[in-house]
Amino acid sequence: MSTAQADPTNTAPHRRPRRWPTVSKRRIVELVIELVAIYVLWPWLSAVYSSFGALSSVNPIWFVVMVGLEVASFACMWVLIAISLRSTRWFLIGTSQIVGNAIGLVVPGGNPAGTGAQIYLLVRGGLDTANATTGVMAAGLINLATLFALPVLAVPAILSGVTVNSWLADATWVAFGAFFVLTAVLLTMLLTDRPAESIGRRVQWLHNVLARHSPPLTGLPERLSSERSQIRVALQARWGRAVLASAANWLFDYLVLLASLAAVGAHADWAVVLLVYTATVWLAIVPLTPGGVGFVEAGLLGMLVLSGVPVPQATLATLSYRLVAYVGPVAVGLPTYWWYQSQLSKAEAEVVTP
Repeated sequence: MSTAQADPTNTAPHRRPRRWPTVSKRRIVELVIELVAIYVLWPWLSAVYSSFGALSSVNPIWFVVMVGLEVASFACMWVLIAISLRSTRWFLIGTSQIVGNAIGLVVPGGNPAGTGAQIYLLVRGGLDTANATTGVMAAGLINLATLFALPVLAVPAILSGVTVNSWLADATWVAFGAFFVLTAVLLTMLLTDRPAESIGRRVQWLHNVLARHSPPLTGLPERLSSERSQIRVALQARWGRAVLASAANWLFDYLVLLASLAAVGAHADWAVVLLVYTATVWLAIVPLTPGGVGFVEAGLLGMLVLSGVPVPQATLATLSYRLVAYVGPVAVGLPTYWWYQSQLSKAEAEVVTP
């Protein structure tokens, strides 16, 4: 036995054992599901992203057009958020949305994480917490409802005799049903107190039953009702402009897909492409892989082929669209966050300096 071990007066500091971060069982299950999904979808991912060499055959002007359309899509989303927030702090709105969107695209099931990051950046930039939360929630709900309404635009063309794959036609009717249900739910929640209070009571009861060792949760029904009122006030008298901005956000992104098809010389009816686009965005919402990676590539490529686009052109168009609509927004997320941080630090320094 050494002296250090035998001497009870030894006060030499003991090194604490390293504690590795714990991973919840739920997170482990999510990671397993992600790996399985990517493994199953790998052939589609490989088929699409192995076509990089063929991009040299695409006129670079088309990428300029596609990037411009995607920027316009983002700008429309900023307008929608500004209306919901009742704010014109465009730098704060734009940077927080870009960073939140990038996080949502790289984190599995990332929409909640992206929304949380966006709200955090808005609050850190000086907006009131309640205003930022309710404003972002309102913008997200309107944007989701508008997405399900998009297939309505293709109805006249379908009724005129345009050939549509039976799967896409069925998806269109499902979209109509989802749109009406979602709209009814939104209107009910915005116009009456009962749904918010009922949800609040149930969540509060469940929390207090399951988390008995933590302080009891109180007042949740009233807080949810108050937030619902703030959302309604945020949209009052500006509902039309909000819906228009939301629709333009989706339509400009849809035009990116149309431009990618035109860039590779593919010919497809705009109404059919609109249905393909809408179904593709639904696949991107599937919370199994980051940003719907694999699901979007497989779904978009497969549906374009079913719509009559030759496989080589469909593959190249899918790659072009994903580079602009997915890879691009993710790539600008980190530089935008750095820009946000630098401007915030500069503003804080100006406040401190007499």
